[in-house]
Amino acid sequence: MLRAVLAIVVASAAFAPAAFAQDADEIIVTAPKRGESVAQDLPMALNAFGADELRARNVEDLQSLSYAMPNVQLEDIGTARGIANFSIRGVGINSSIASVDPAVGVFVDGMYYGLNAGSLTDLFDVEAIEVLRGPQGTLYGRNVTGGAVLVRTRGPSDVFDARARVALETGTNLIAEAAIGGPIAENLLYGRFAIYHSDNEGWLTNDFDGSSFGANETNIYRGSLRLTPARDWEFIVRAEQGYVDGDGPAGQNHALYPRDSFDFSIDNRGYARTEWEQALLEANWRVAFGDGVITSISGWRNVEVPWAADIDSTPNFVFHTRVLNLHEQWSEELRYAGTFGPVGLTAGVFYLEQELTYIDERNFSPTFRRTGGGRGDFTSWAAFVDADWALSDTLTLSGGLRYTREEKFSQISRVRRAIDDLDGPGVLVPGEGVAGGSIDARSLVFSDAPFDQEWDDLSPRVGLQWRPNADTNIYANWSRAFRGGGANFRTASLGLAPLAYDPEEQSTFEIGWKQDFERGRLNIALFHNEIENMQRETNQADAISGVQQIVLNAGDATIWGGEIEVRFDVTERFTISAQAGYVHGEYDRITEDLNGDLVINDADYALEIPRLAPWSYGVAFDYERPFGEGVARARLAYNHRDDAFYNDNNLGRLNEADMVDARLGFDHDSGWGIALYGENLLDEATFGGDTVLPATAAFGFSGGERPTFSPLNKGRVLGIELRWRN
Repeated sequence: MLRAVLAIVVASAAFAPAAFAQDADEIIVTAPKRGESVAQDLPMALNAFGADELRARNVEDLQSLSYAMPNVQLEDIGTARGIANFSIRGVGINSSIASVDPAVGVFVDGMYYGLNAGSLTDLFDVEAIEVLRGPQGTLYGRNVTGGAVLVRTRGPSDVFDARARVALETGTNLIAEAAIGGPIAENLLYGRFAIYHSDNEGWLTNDFDGSSFGANETNIYRGSLRLTPARDWEFIVRAEQGYVDGDGPAGQNHALYPRDSFDFSIDNRGYARTEWEQALLEANWRVAFGDGVITSISGWRNVEVPWAADIDSTPNFVFHTRVLNLHEQWSEELRYAGTFGPVGLTAGVFYLEQELTYIDERNFSPTFRRTGGGRGDFTSWAAFVDADWALSDTLTLSGGLRYTREEKFSQISRVRRAIDDLDGPGVLVPGEGVAGGSIDARSLVFSDAPFDQEWDDLSPRVGLQWRPNADTNIYANWSRAFRGGGANFRTASLGLAPLAYDPEEQSTFEIGWKQDFERGRLNIALFHNEIENMQRETNQADAISGVQQIVLNAGDATIWGGEIEVRFDVTERFTISAQAGYVHGEYDRITEDLNGDLVINDADYALEIPRLAPWSYGVAFDYERPFGEGVARARLAYNHRDDAFYNDNNLGRLNEADMVDARLGFDHDSGWGIALYGENLLDEATFGGDTVLPATAAFGFSGGERPTFSPLNKGRVLGIELRWRN
């Protein structure tokens, strides 16, 4: 029914008579790395959300946008808060293993986040978010085969700016944030400082003891300085520190509880923490050569992510786990962007160095523990060039090429029984124990077959854009990108030697049409992905280690589909927007067993690719009108996503969901505002994952549904918000 409604809306936008000029705010984006651009003018599929749009959608983290775009899933794995498992157009990952690289890259103020763990935290004082769909290898490098998410925080402004926000949500969750900035020394030095605090008491109930569950506290501090010593020079320093501390996941065992409920019972509360520090120096030098800009972005980030969970998700001590991620990275990008007659040019070099330590402890009783993990040193450097050549007033040819050299050195310790009195080369890693103390990692000698890997890659792009008029943008692109290989730091069986895997490569062809009308806007994109050496993470129940995960190159696959987005101004005050996406994928060649029967046959080829939800669609209604000395605004949005398999063997499943969000607010001309809002008003139970467990009585199996560990996401949220800005 809704698909028919979307079609009617699209047709109405396309053929509506011209009654008045469209009053749509144009979002400025930085995706091409060539200064500021208008999203609608770019020959690529992307969504851009400015500060006002983010507020209207009640965005508090990137997950808040997970249902807002076609064929886009911006979610964490659920096992531990803050570990991103993003997927765009069916290209993504299912993993909490730190050594598994992302398929969708996250960039904050130009700095790449090299680890999934800790990359998903609360957002505040944000200027804009850009979500680029499809591979972005030429400009953004490795690990962006699915796409890229660009977050821009507010920097120091030329004029004094102060703002604050307080919100109270069901939970109870108290959110408070404030920012202040402006000139420190006129025409020379500008500054900004922002602070964020969230204290969520948790709104779930653990049936094990009747306690409230889901408590979480977040504190983030961010400061920035902008120095303009000369007309053509600009330096921006940004520093941030954050800390998140809360309960572990609310794991639901589907052998004990139905999937459509928020009921669960676990004897291990667990914990989920993220602590990070980061600093970034951006320098911009405007030069006469090509009327261009030389930009340098130097970044450093240190992240610690310890977490613990009740994996069996029963009231009994069956399978508990604790994990520690320690990650530090240094990066540098130096680039030039300029224009030479009809040619716009961007060229540069990039360097990234990472150090990673990963510890995985599995507890099967208070005295029986198995511990494993890995550590690695990873280096990547690249050189890239990208150009647009205006062949005529209406036709532009574009192309680019990126060369990447990547080196990874990994040392691994298979999961072994921890021996308390072990002497020798083992390590002791700080962390909270079951009853306090340290994670016992003295059995970790990192002696299992070290891997020294290296590879080179060329990521090209070529495209053609036709602009017959200012309102029409028709384009076609072909590009190639890759996701880095590596070694599996979570080897759960002593009988299985640690394994390494090769890079995954993807070629994509995309055609698109962006059209503005007097009363609306229509964007359509079609894509065809061919993936070689596709990386998959088989997830098999194991009676000895609980769950065994093997990362491997499974073969080749094809994923294709399309998206349509439309905006229609019914009146000057009432707007309808809608979006729909379809994606389909299948394996073309399989080189590894996927379903655990130890053979490669038709049963493997019949499997569907995980996290590939065929249909996603939604519609939103926005209304605003002057009211007294201000403006009243109302928004109602409905979004749907089909169900999808979670595991490669197609045993675990992520249920379909219908999300309804609403907001009613008033903004006074003096700068203050108030709003009432609701998220997931249908109280849909959704999950970050669905890991299959051994079919034994200990894991809750009683002849019914196979037991799984499925971390619950939050349900209905109601909130009230007060804002002020000078």
